[in-house]
Amino acid sequence: MIEKRTFSISELSQEFDVTTRSIRFYEDQGLLKPRRRGQTRIFSTKDRVRLKLILRGKRMGFTLAETKELFDLWDETLTGNEKQLLKMLEILEGRRAMLEQQKNDIAQAEMEIETAETRCREALDELQKKKKQQAPANDEARQAAEH
Repeated sequence: MIEKRTFSISELSQEFDVTTRSIRFYEDQGLLKPRRRGQTRIFSTKDRVRLKLILRGKRMGFTLAETKELFDLWDETLTGNEKQLLKMLEILEGRRAMLEQQKNDIAQAEMEIETAETRCREALDELQKKKKQQAPANDEARQAAEH
C-alpha cells in the first residue's frame, strides 16, 4: 500500500476528531506549517505527525508553548538532540509532580467529603429519632383534645 503524502484539513480533522478551527489555531501558533495552493492548505506527513504529537501532549497536560519549544528543538537537527530530550524529561518531571499533587488534593477532598457525609448522616439520624419521639406525644395530645 502506498502511504499518503499529503492531507487536507478536513482529512486531519476527521482522523484526529478535532475541529478544523483547532487545526488552523495550531497553524497560527506556528505548530503546523502546511503548504498553500491558493486558499487550500496542504498538510504533509510531518504536519500529520505533529498534530498527533500536539494532541498527545495536550492529553498529558503539556502547554502549546512547551510543545512548540520541543518542535523547535527538534527542528534544529535532523533527528533531535540531547537538548530536546533533556527538555522533554524536564517537562515530564514537572507534569508528574503536578499530577501527584492533584492526586493528593483529590485524596484530601475525598476524606473531607467522607467526614462531612458522616456528620450529615449522624445529624439526620438524630433529627429523625427526635421526630419519632415527638410524634407519639403529639398524637396523645391530639386525642386528648378531641375528647
